[in-house]
Amino acid sequence: MKNSLRNLSVIFCFLTLVSCSSDDDFSYEVVLYDNPEVDLNIPEGFPEINSYAYNNISTKYGVELGKKLFNDKQLSADNTIACASCHMQENAFADHNAIGIGIEGRVGLRNAPPIQNMIFMQAYNWDGNKLELEEQPLVPIITYEEMDSSIVEVIEKIENDEEYVELFIKAFNGEGVTAEGIYNSIAQYEYTLISANSKYDKVKRKEGETFTESEALGYSVFQEKCMSCHNTELFTDQSYRNIGFPVNPSTEEGGRSRVTGELEDYLKFRVPSLRNIEYTAPYGSFGQFASLKEVLDYLSNGVLEADNLDSILKENNNKIPLTEVEKENLIAFMKTLSDEEFIN
Repeated sequence: MKNSLRNLSVIFCFLTLVSCSSDDDFSYEVVLYDNPEVDLNIPEGFPEINSYAYNNISTKYGVELGKKLFNDKQLSADNTIACASCHMQENAFADHNAIGIGIEGRVGLRNAPPIQNMIFMQAYNWDGNKLELEEQPLVPIITYEEMDSSIVEVIEKIENDEEYVELFIKAFNGEGVTAEGIYNSIAQYEYTLISANSKYDKVKRKEGETFTESEALGYSVFQEKCMSCHNTELFTDQSYRNIGFPVNPSTEEGGRSRVTGELEDYLKFRVPSLRNIEYTAPYGSFGQFASLKEVLDYLSNGVLEADNLDSILKENNNKIPLTEVEKENLIAFMKTLSDEEFIN
């Protein structure tokens, strides 16, 4: 990983039995695989990468295998749902459903979040219940509302597939198809999904792009009224906050408190990144808002009261006041965070 991890080229070697003329006469072929590290081109100014990524470096064949698994519907019980079914590249690896929909049309609890810049995140999911990206793939595989399968069932489906077997061997030193290989390769692929080539990035890098008047005014509004939560080059501080959005009617929802068990964390959610926000509607933990305008209208008109409502809102009478012109300009700026190269 450029600027972050050492460059390495891993050559895997293993012995393959190729002939046997008698009980004691074996012939072996030495097979060498060059499996170089993928250069992720870590952008300048981005946060530190998740430390667990150093233990699972993205390699040529690891990423190839992870991408294949990510798009494979065999990971679900009835072979109808892949990771890519809810995380579509054209939507910045999100979808347009308010709440995730799994096999047999089963409806989940939350909106499917985009998968972008995951290598820089320190926790995953709306409530931050996973600290290692390698632990995430099993969740949708075994969840009833998503894929409703098991890792054993997935392995049984692919362990005799010649293409899969070859990729596992090349990616993981001849170990064959394993659960750990599935988790690690998917994570390696997701580590490569870095978005840092929007108009905003090009303006910042002084590559000939300039903001329009509306975008520039919107950036000023953003710096004044939004940057407290949506900061760093990820446009999220990765904190958990209750900002008074409409409450999910499901009794299973508790936000961050589902992880910590603390009442103070009830209905707190991780601040989402605003990168590629233009492509990821609807918005909110269960898709409460169909458009960015609806989000801004709600924040400006006043949010729900709560004992643990974020202090920024409490100090401003439970709202972030915005004029109609400010909303228009703010949306114009947020659209400069769209990375067309990433979604295509």
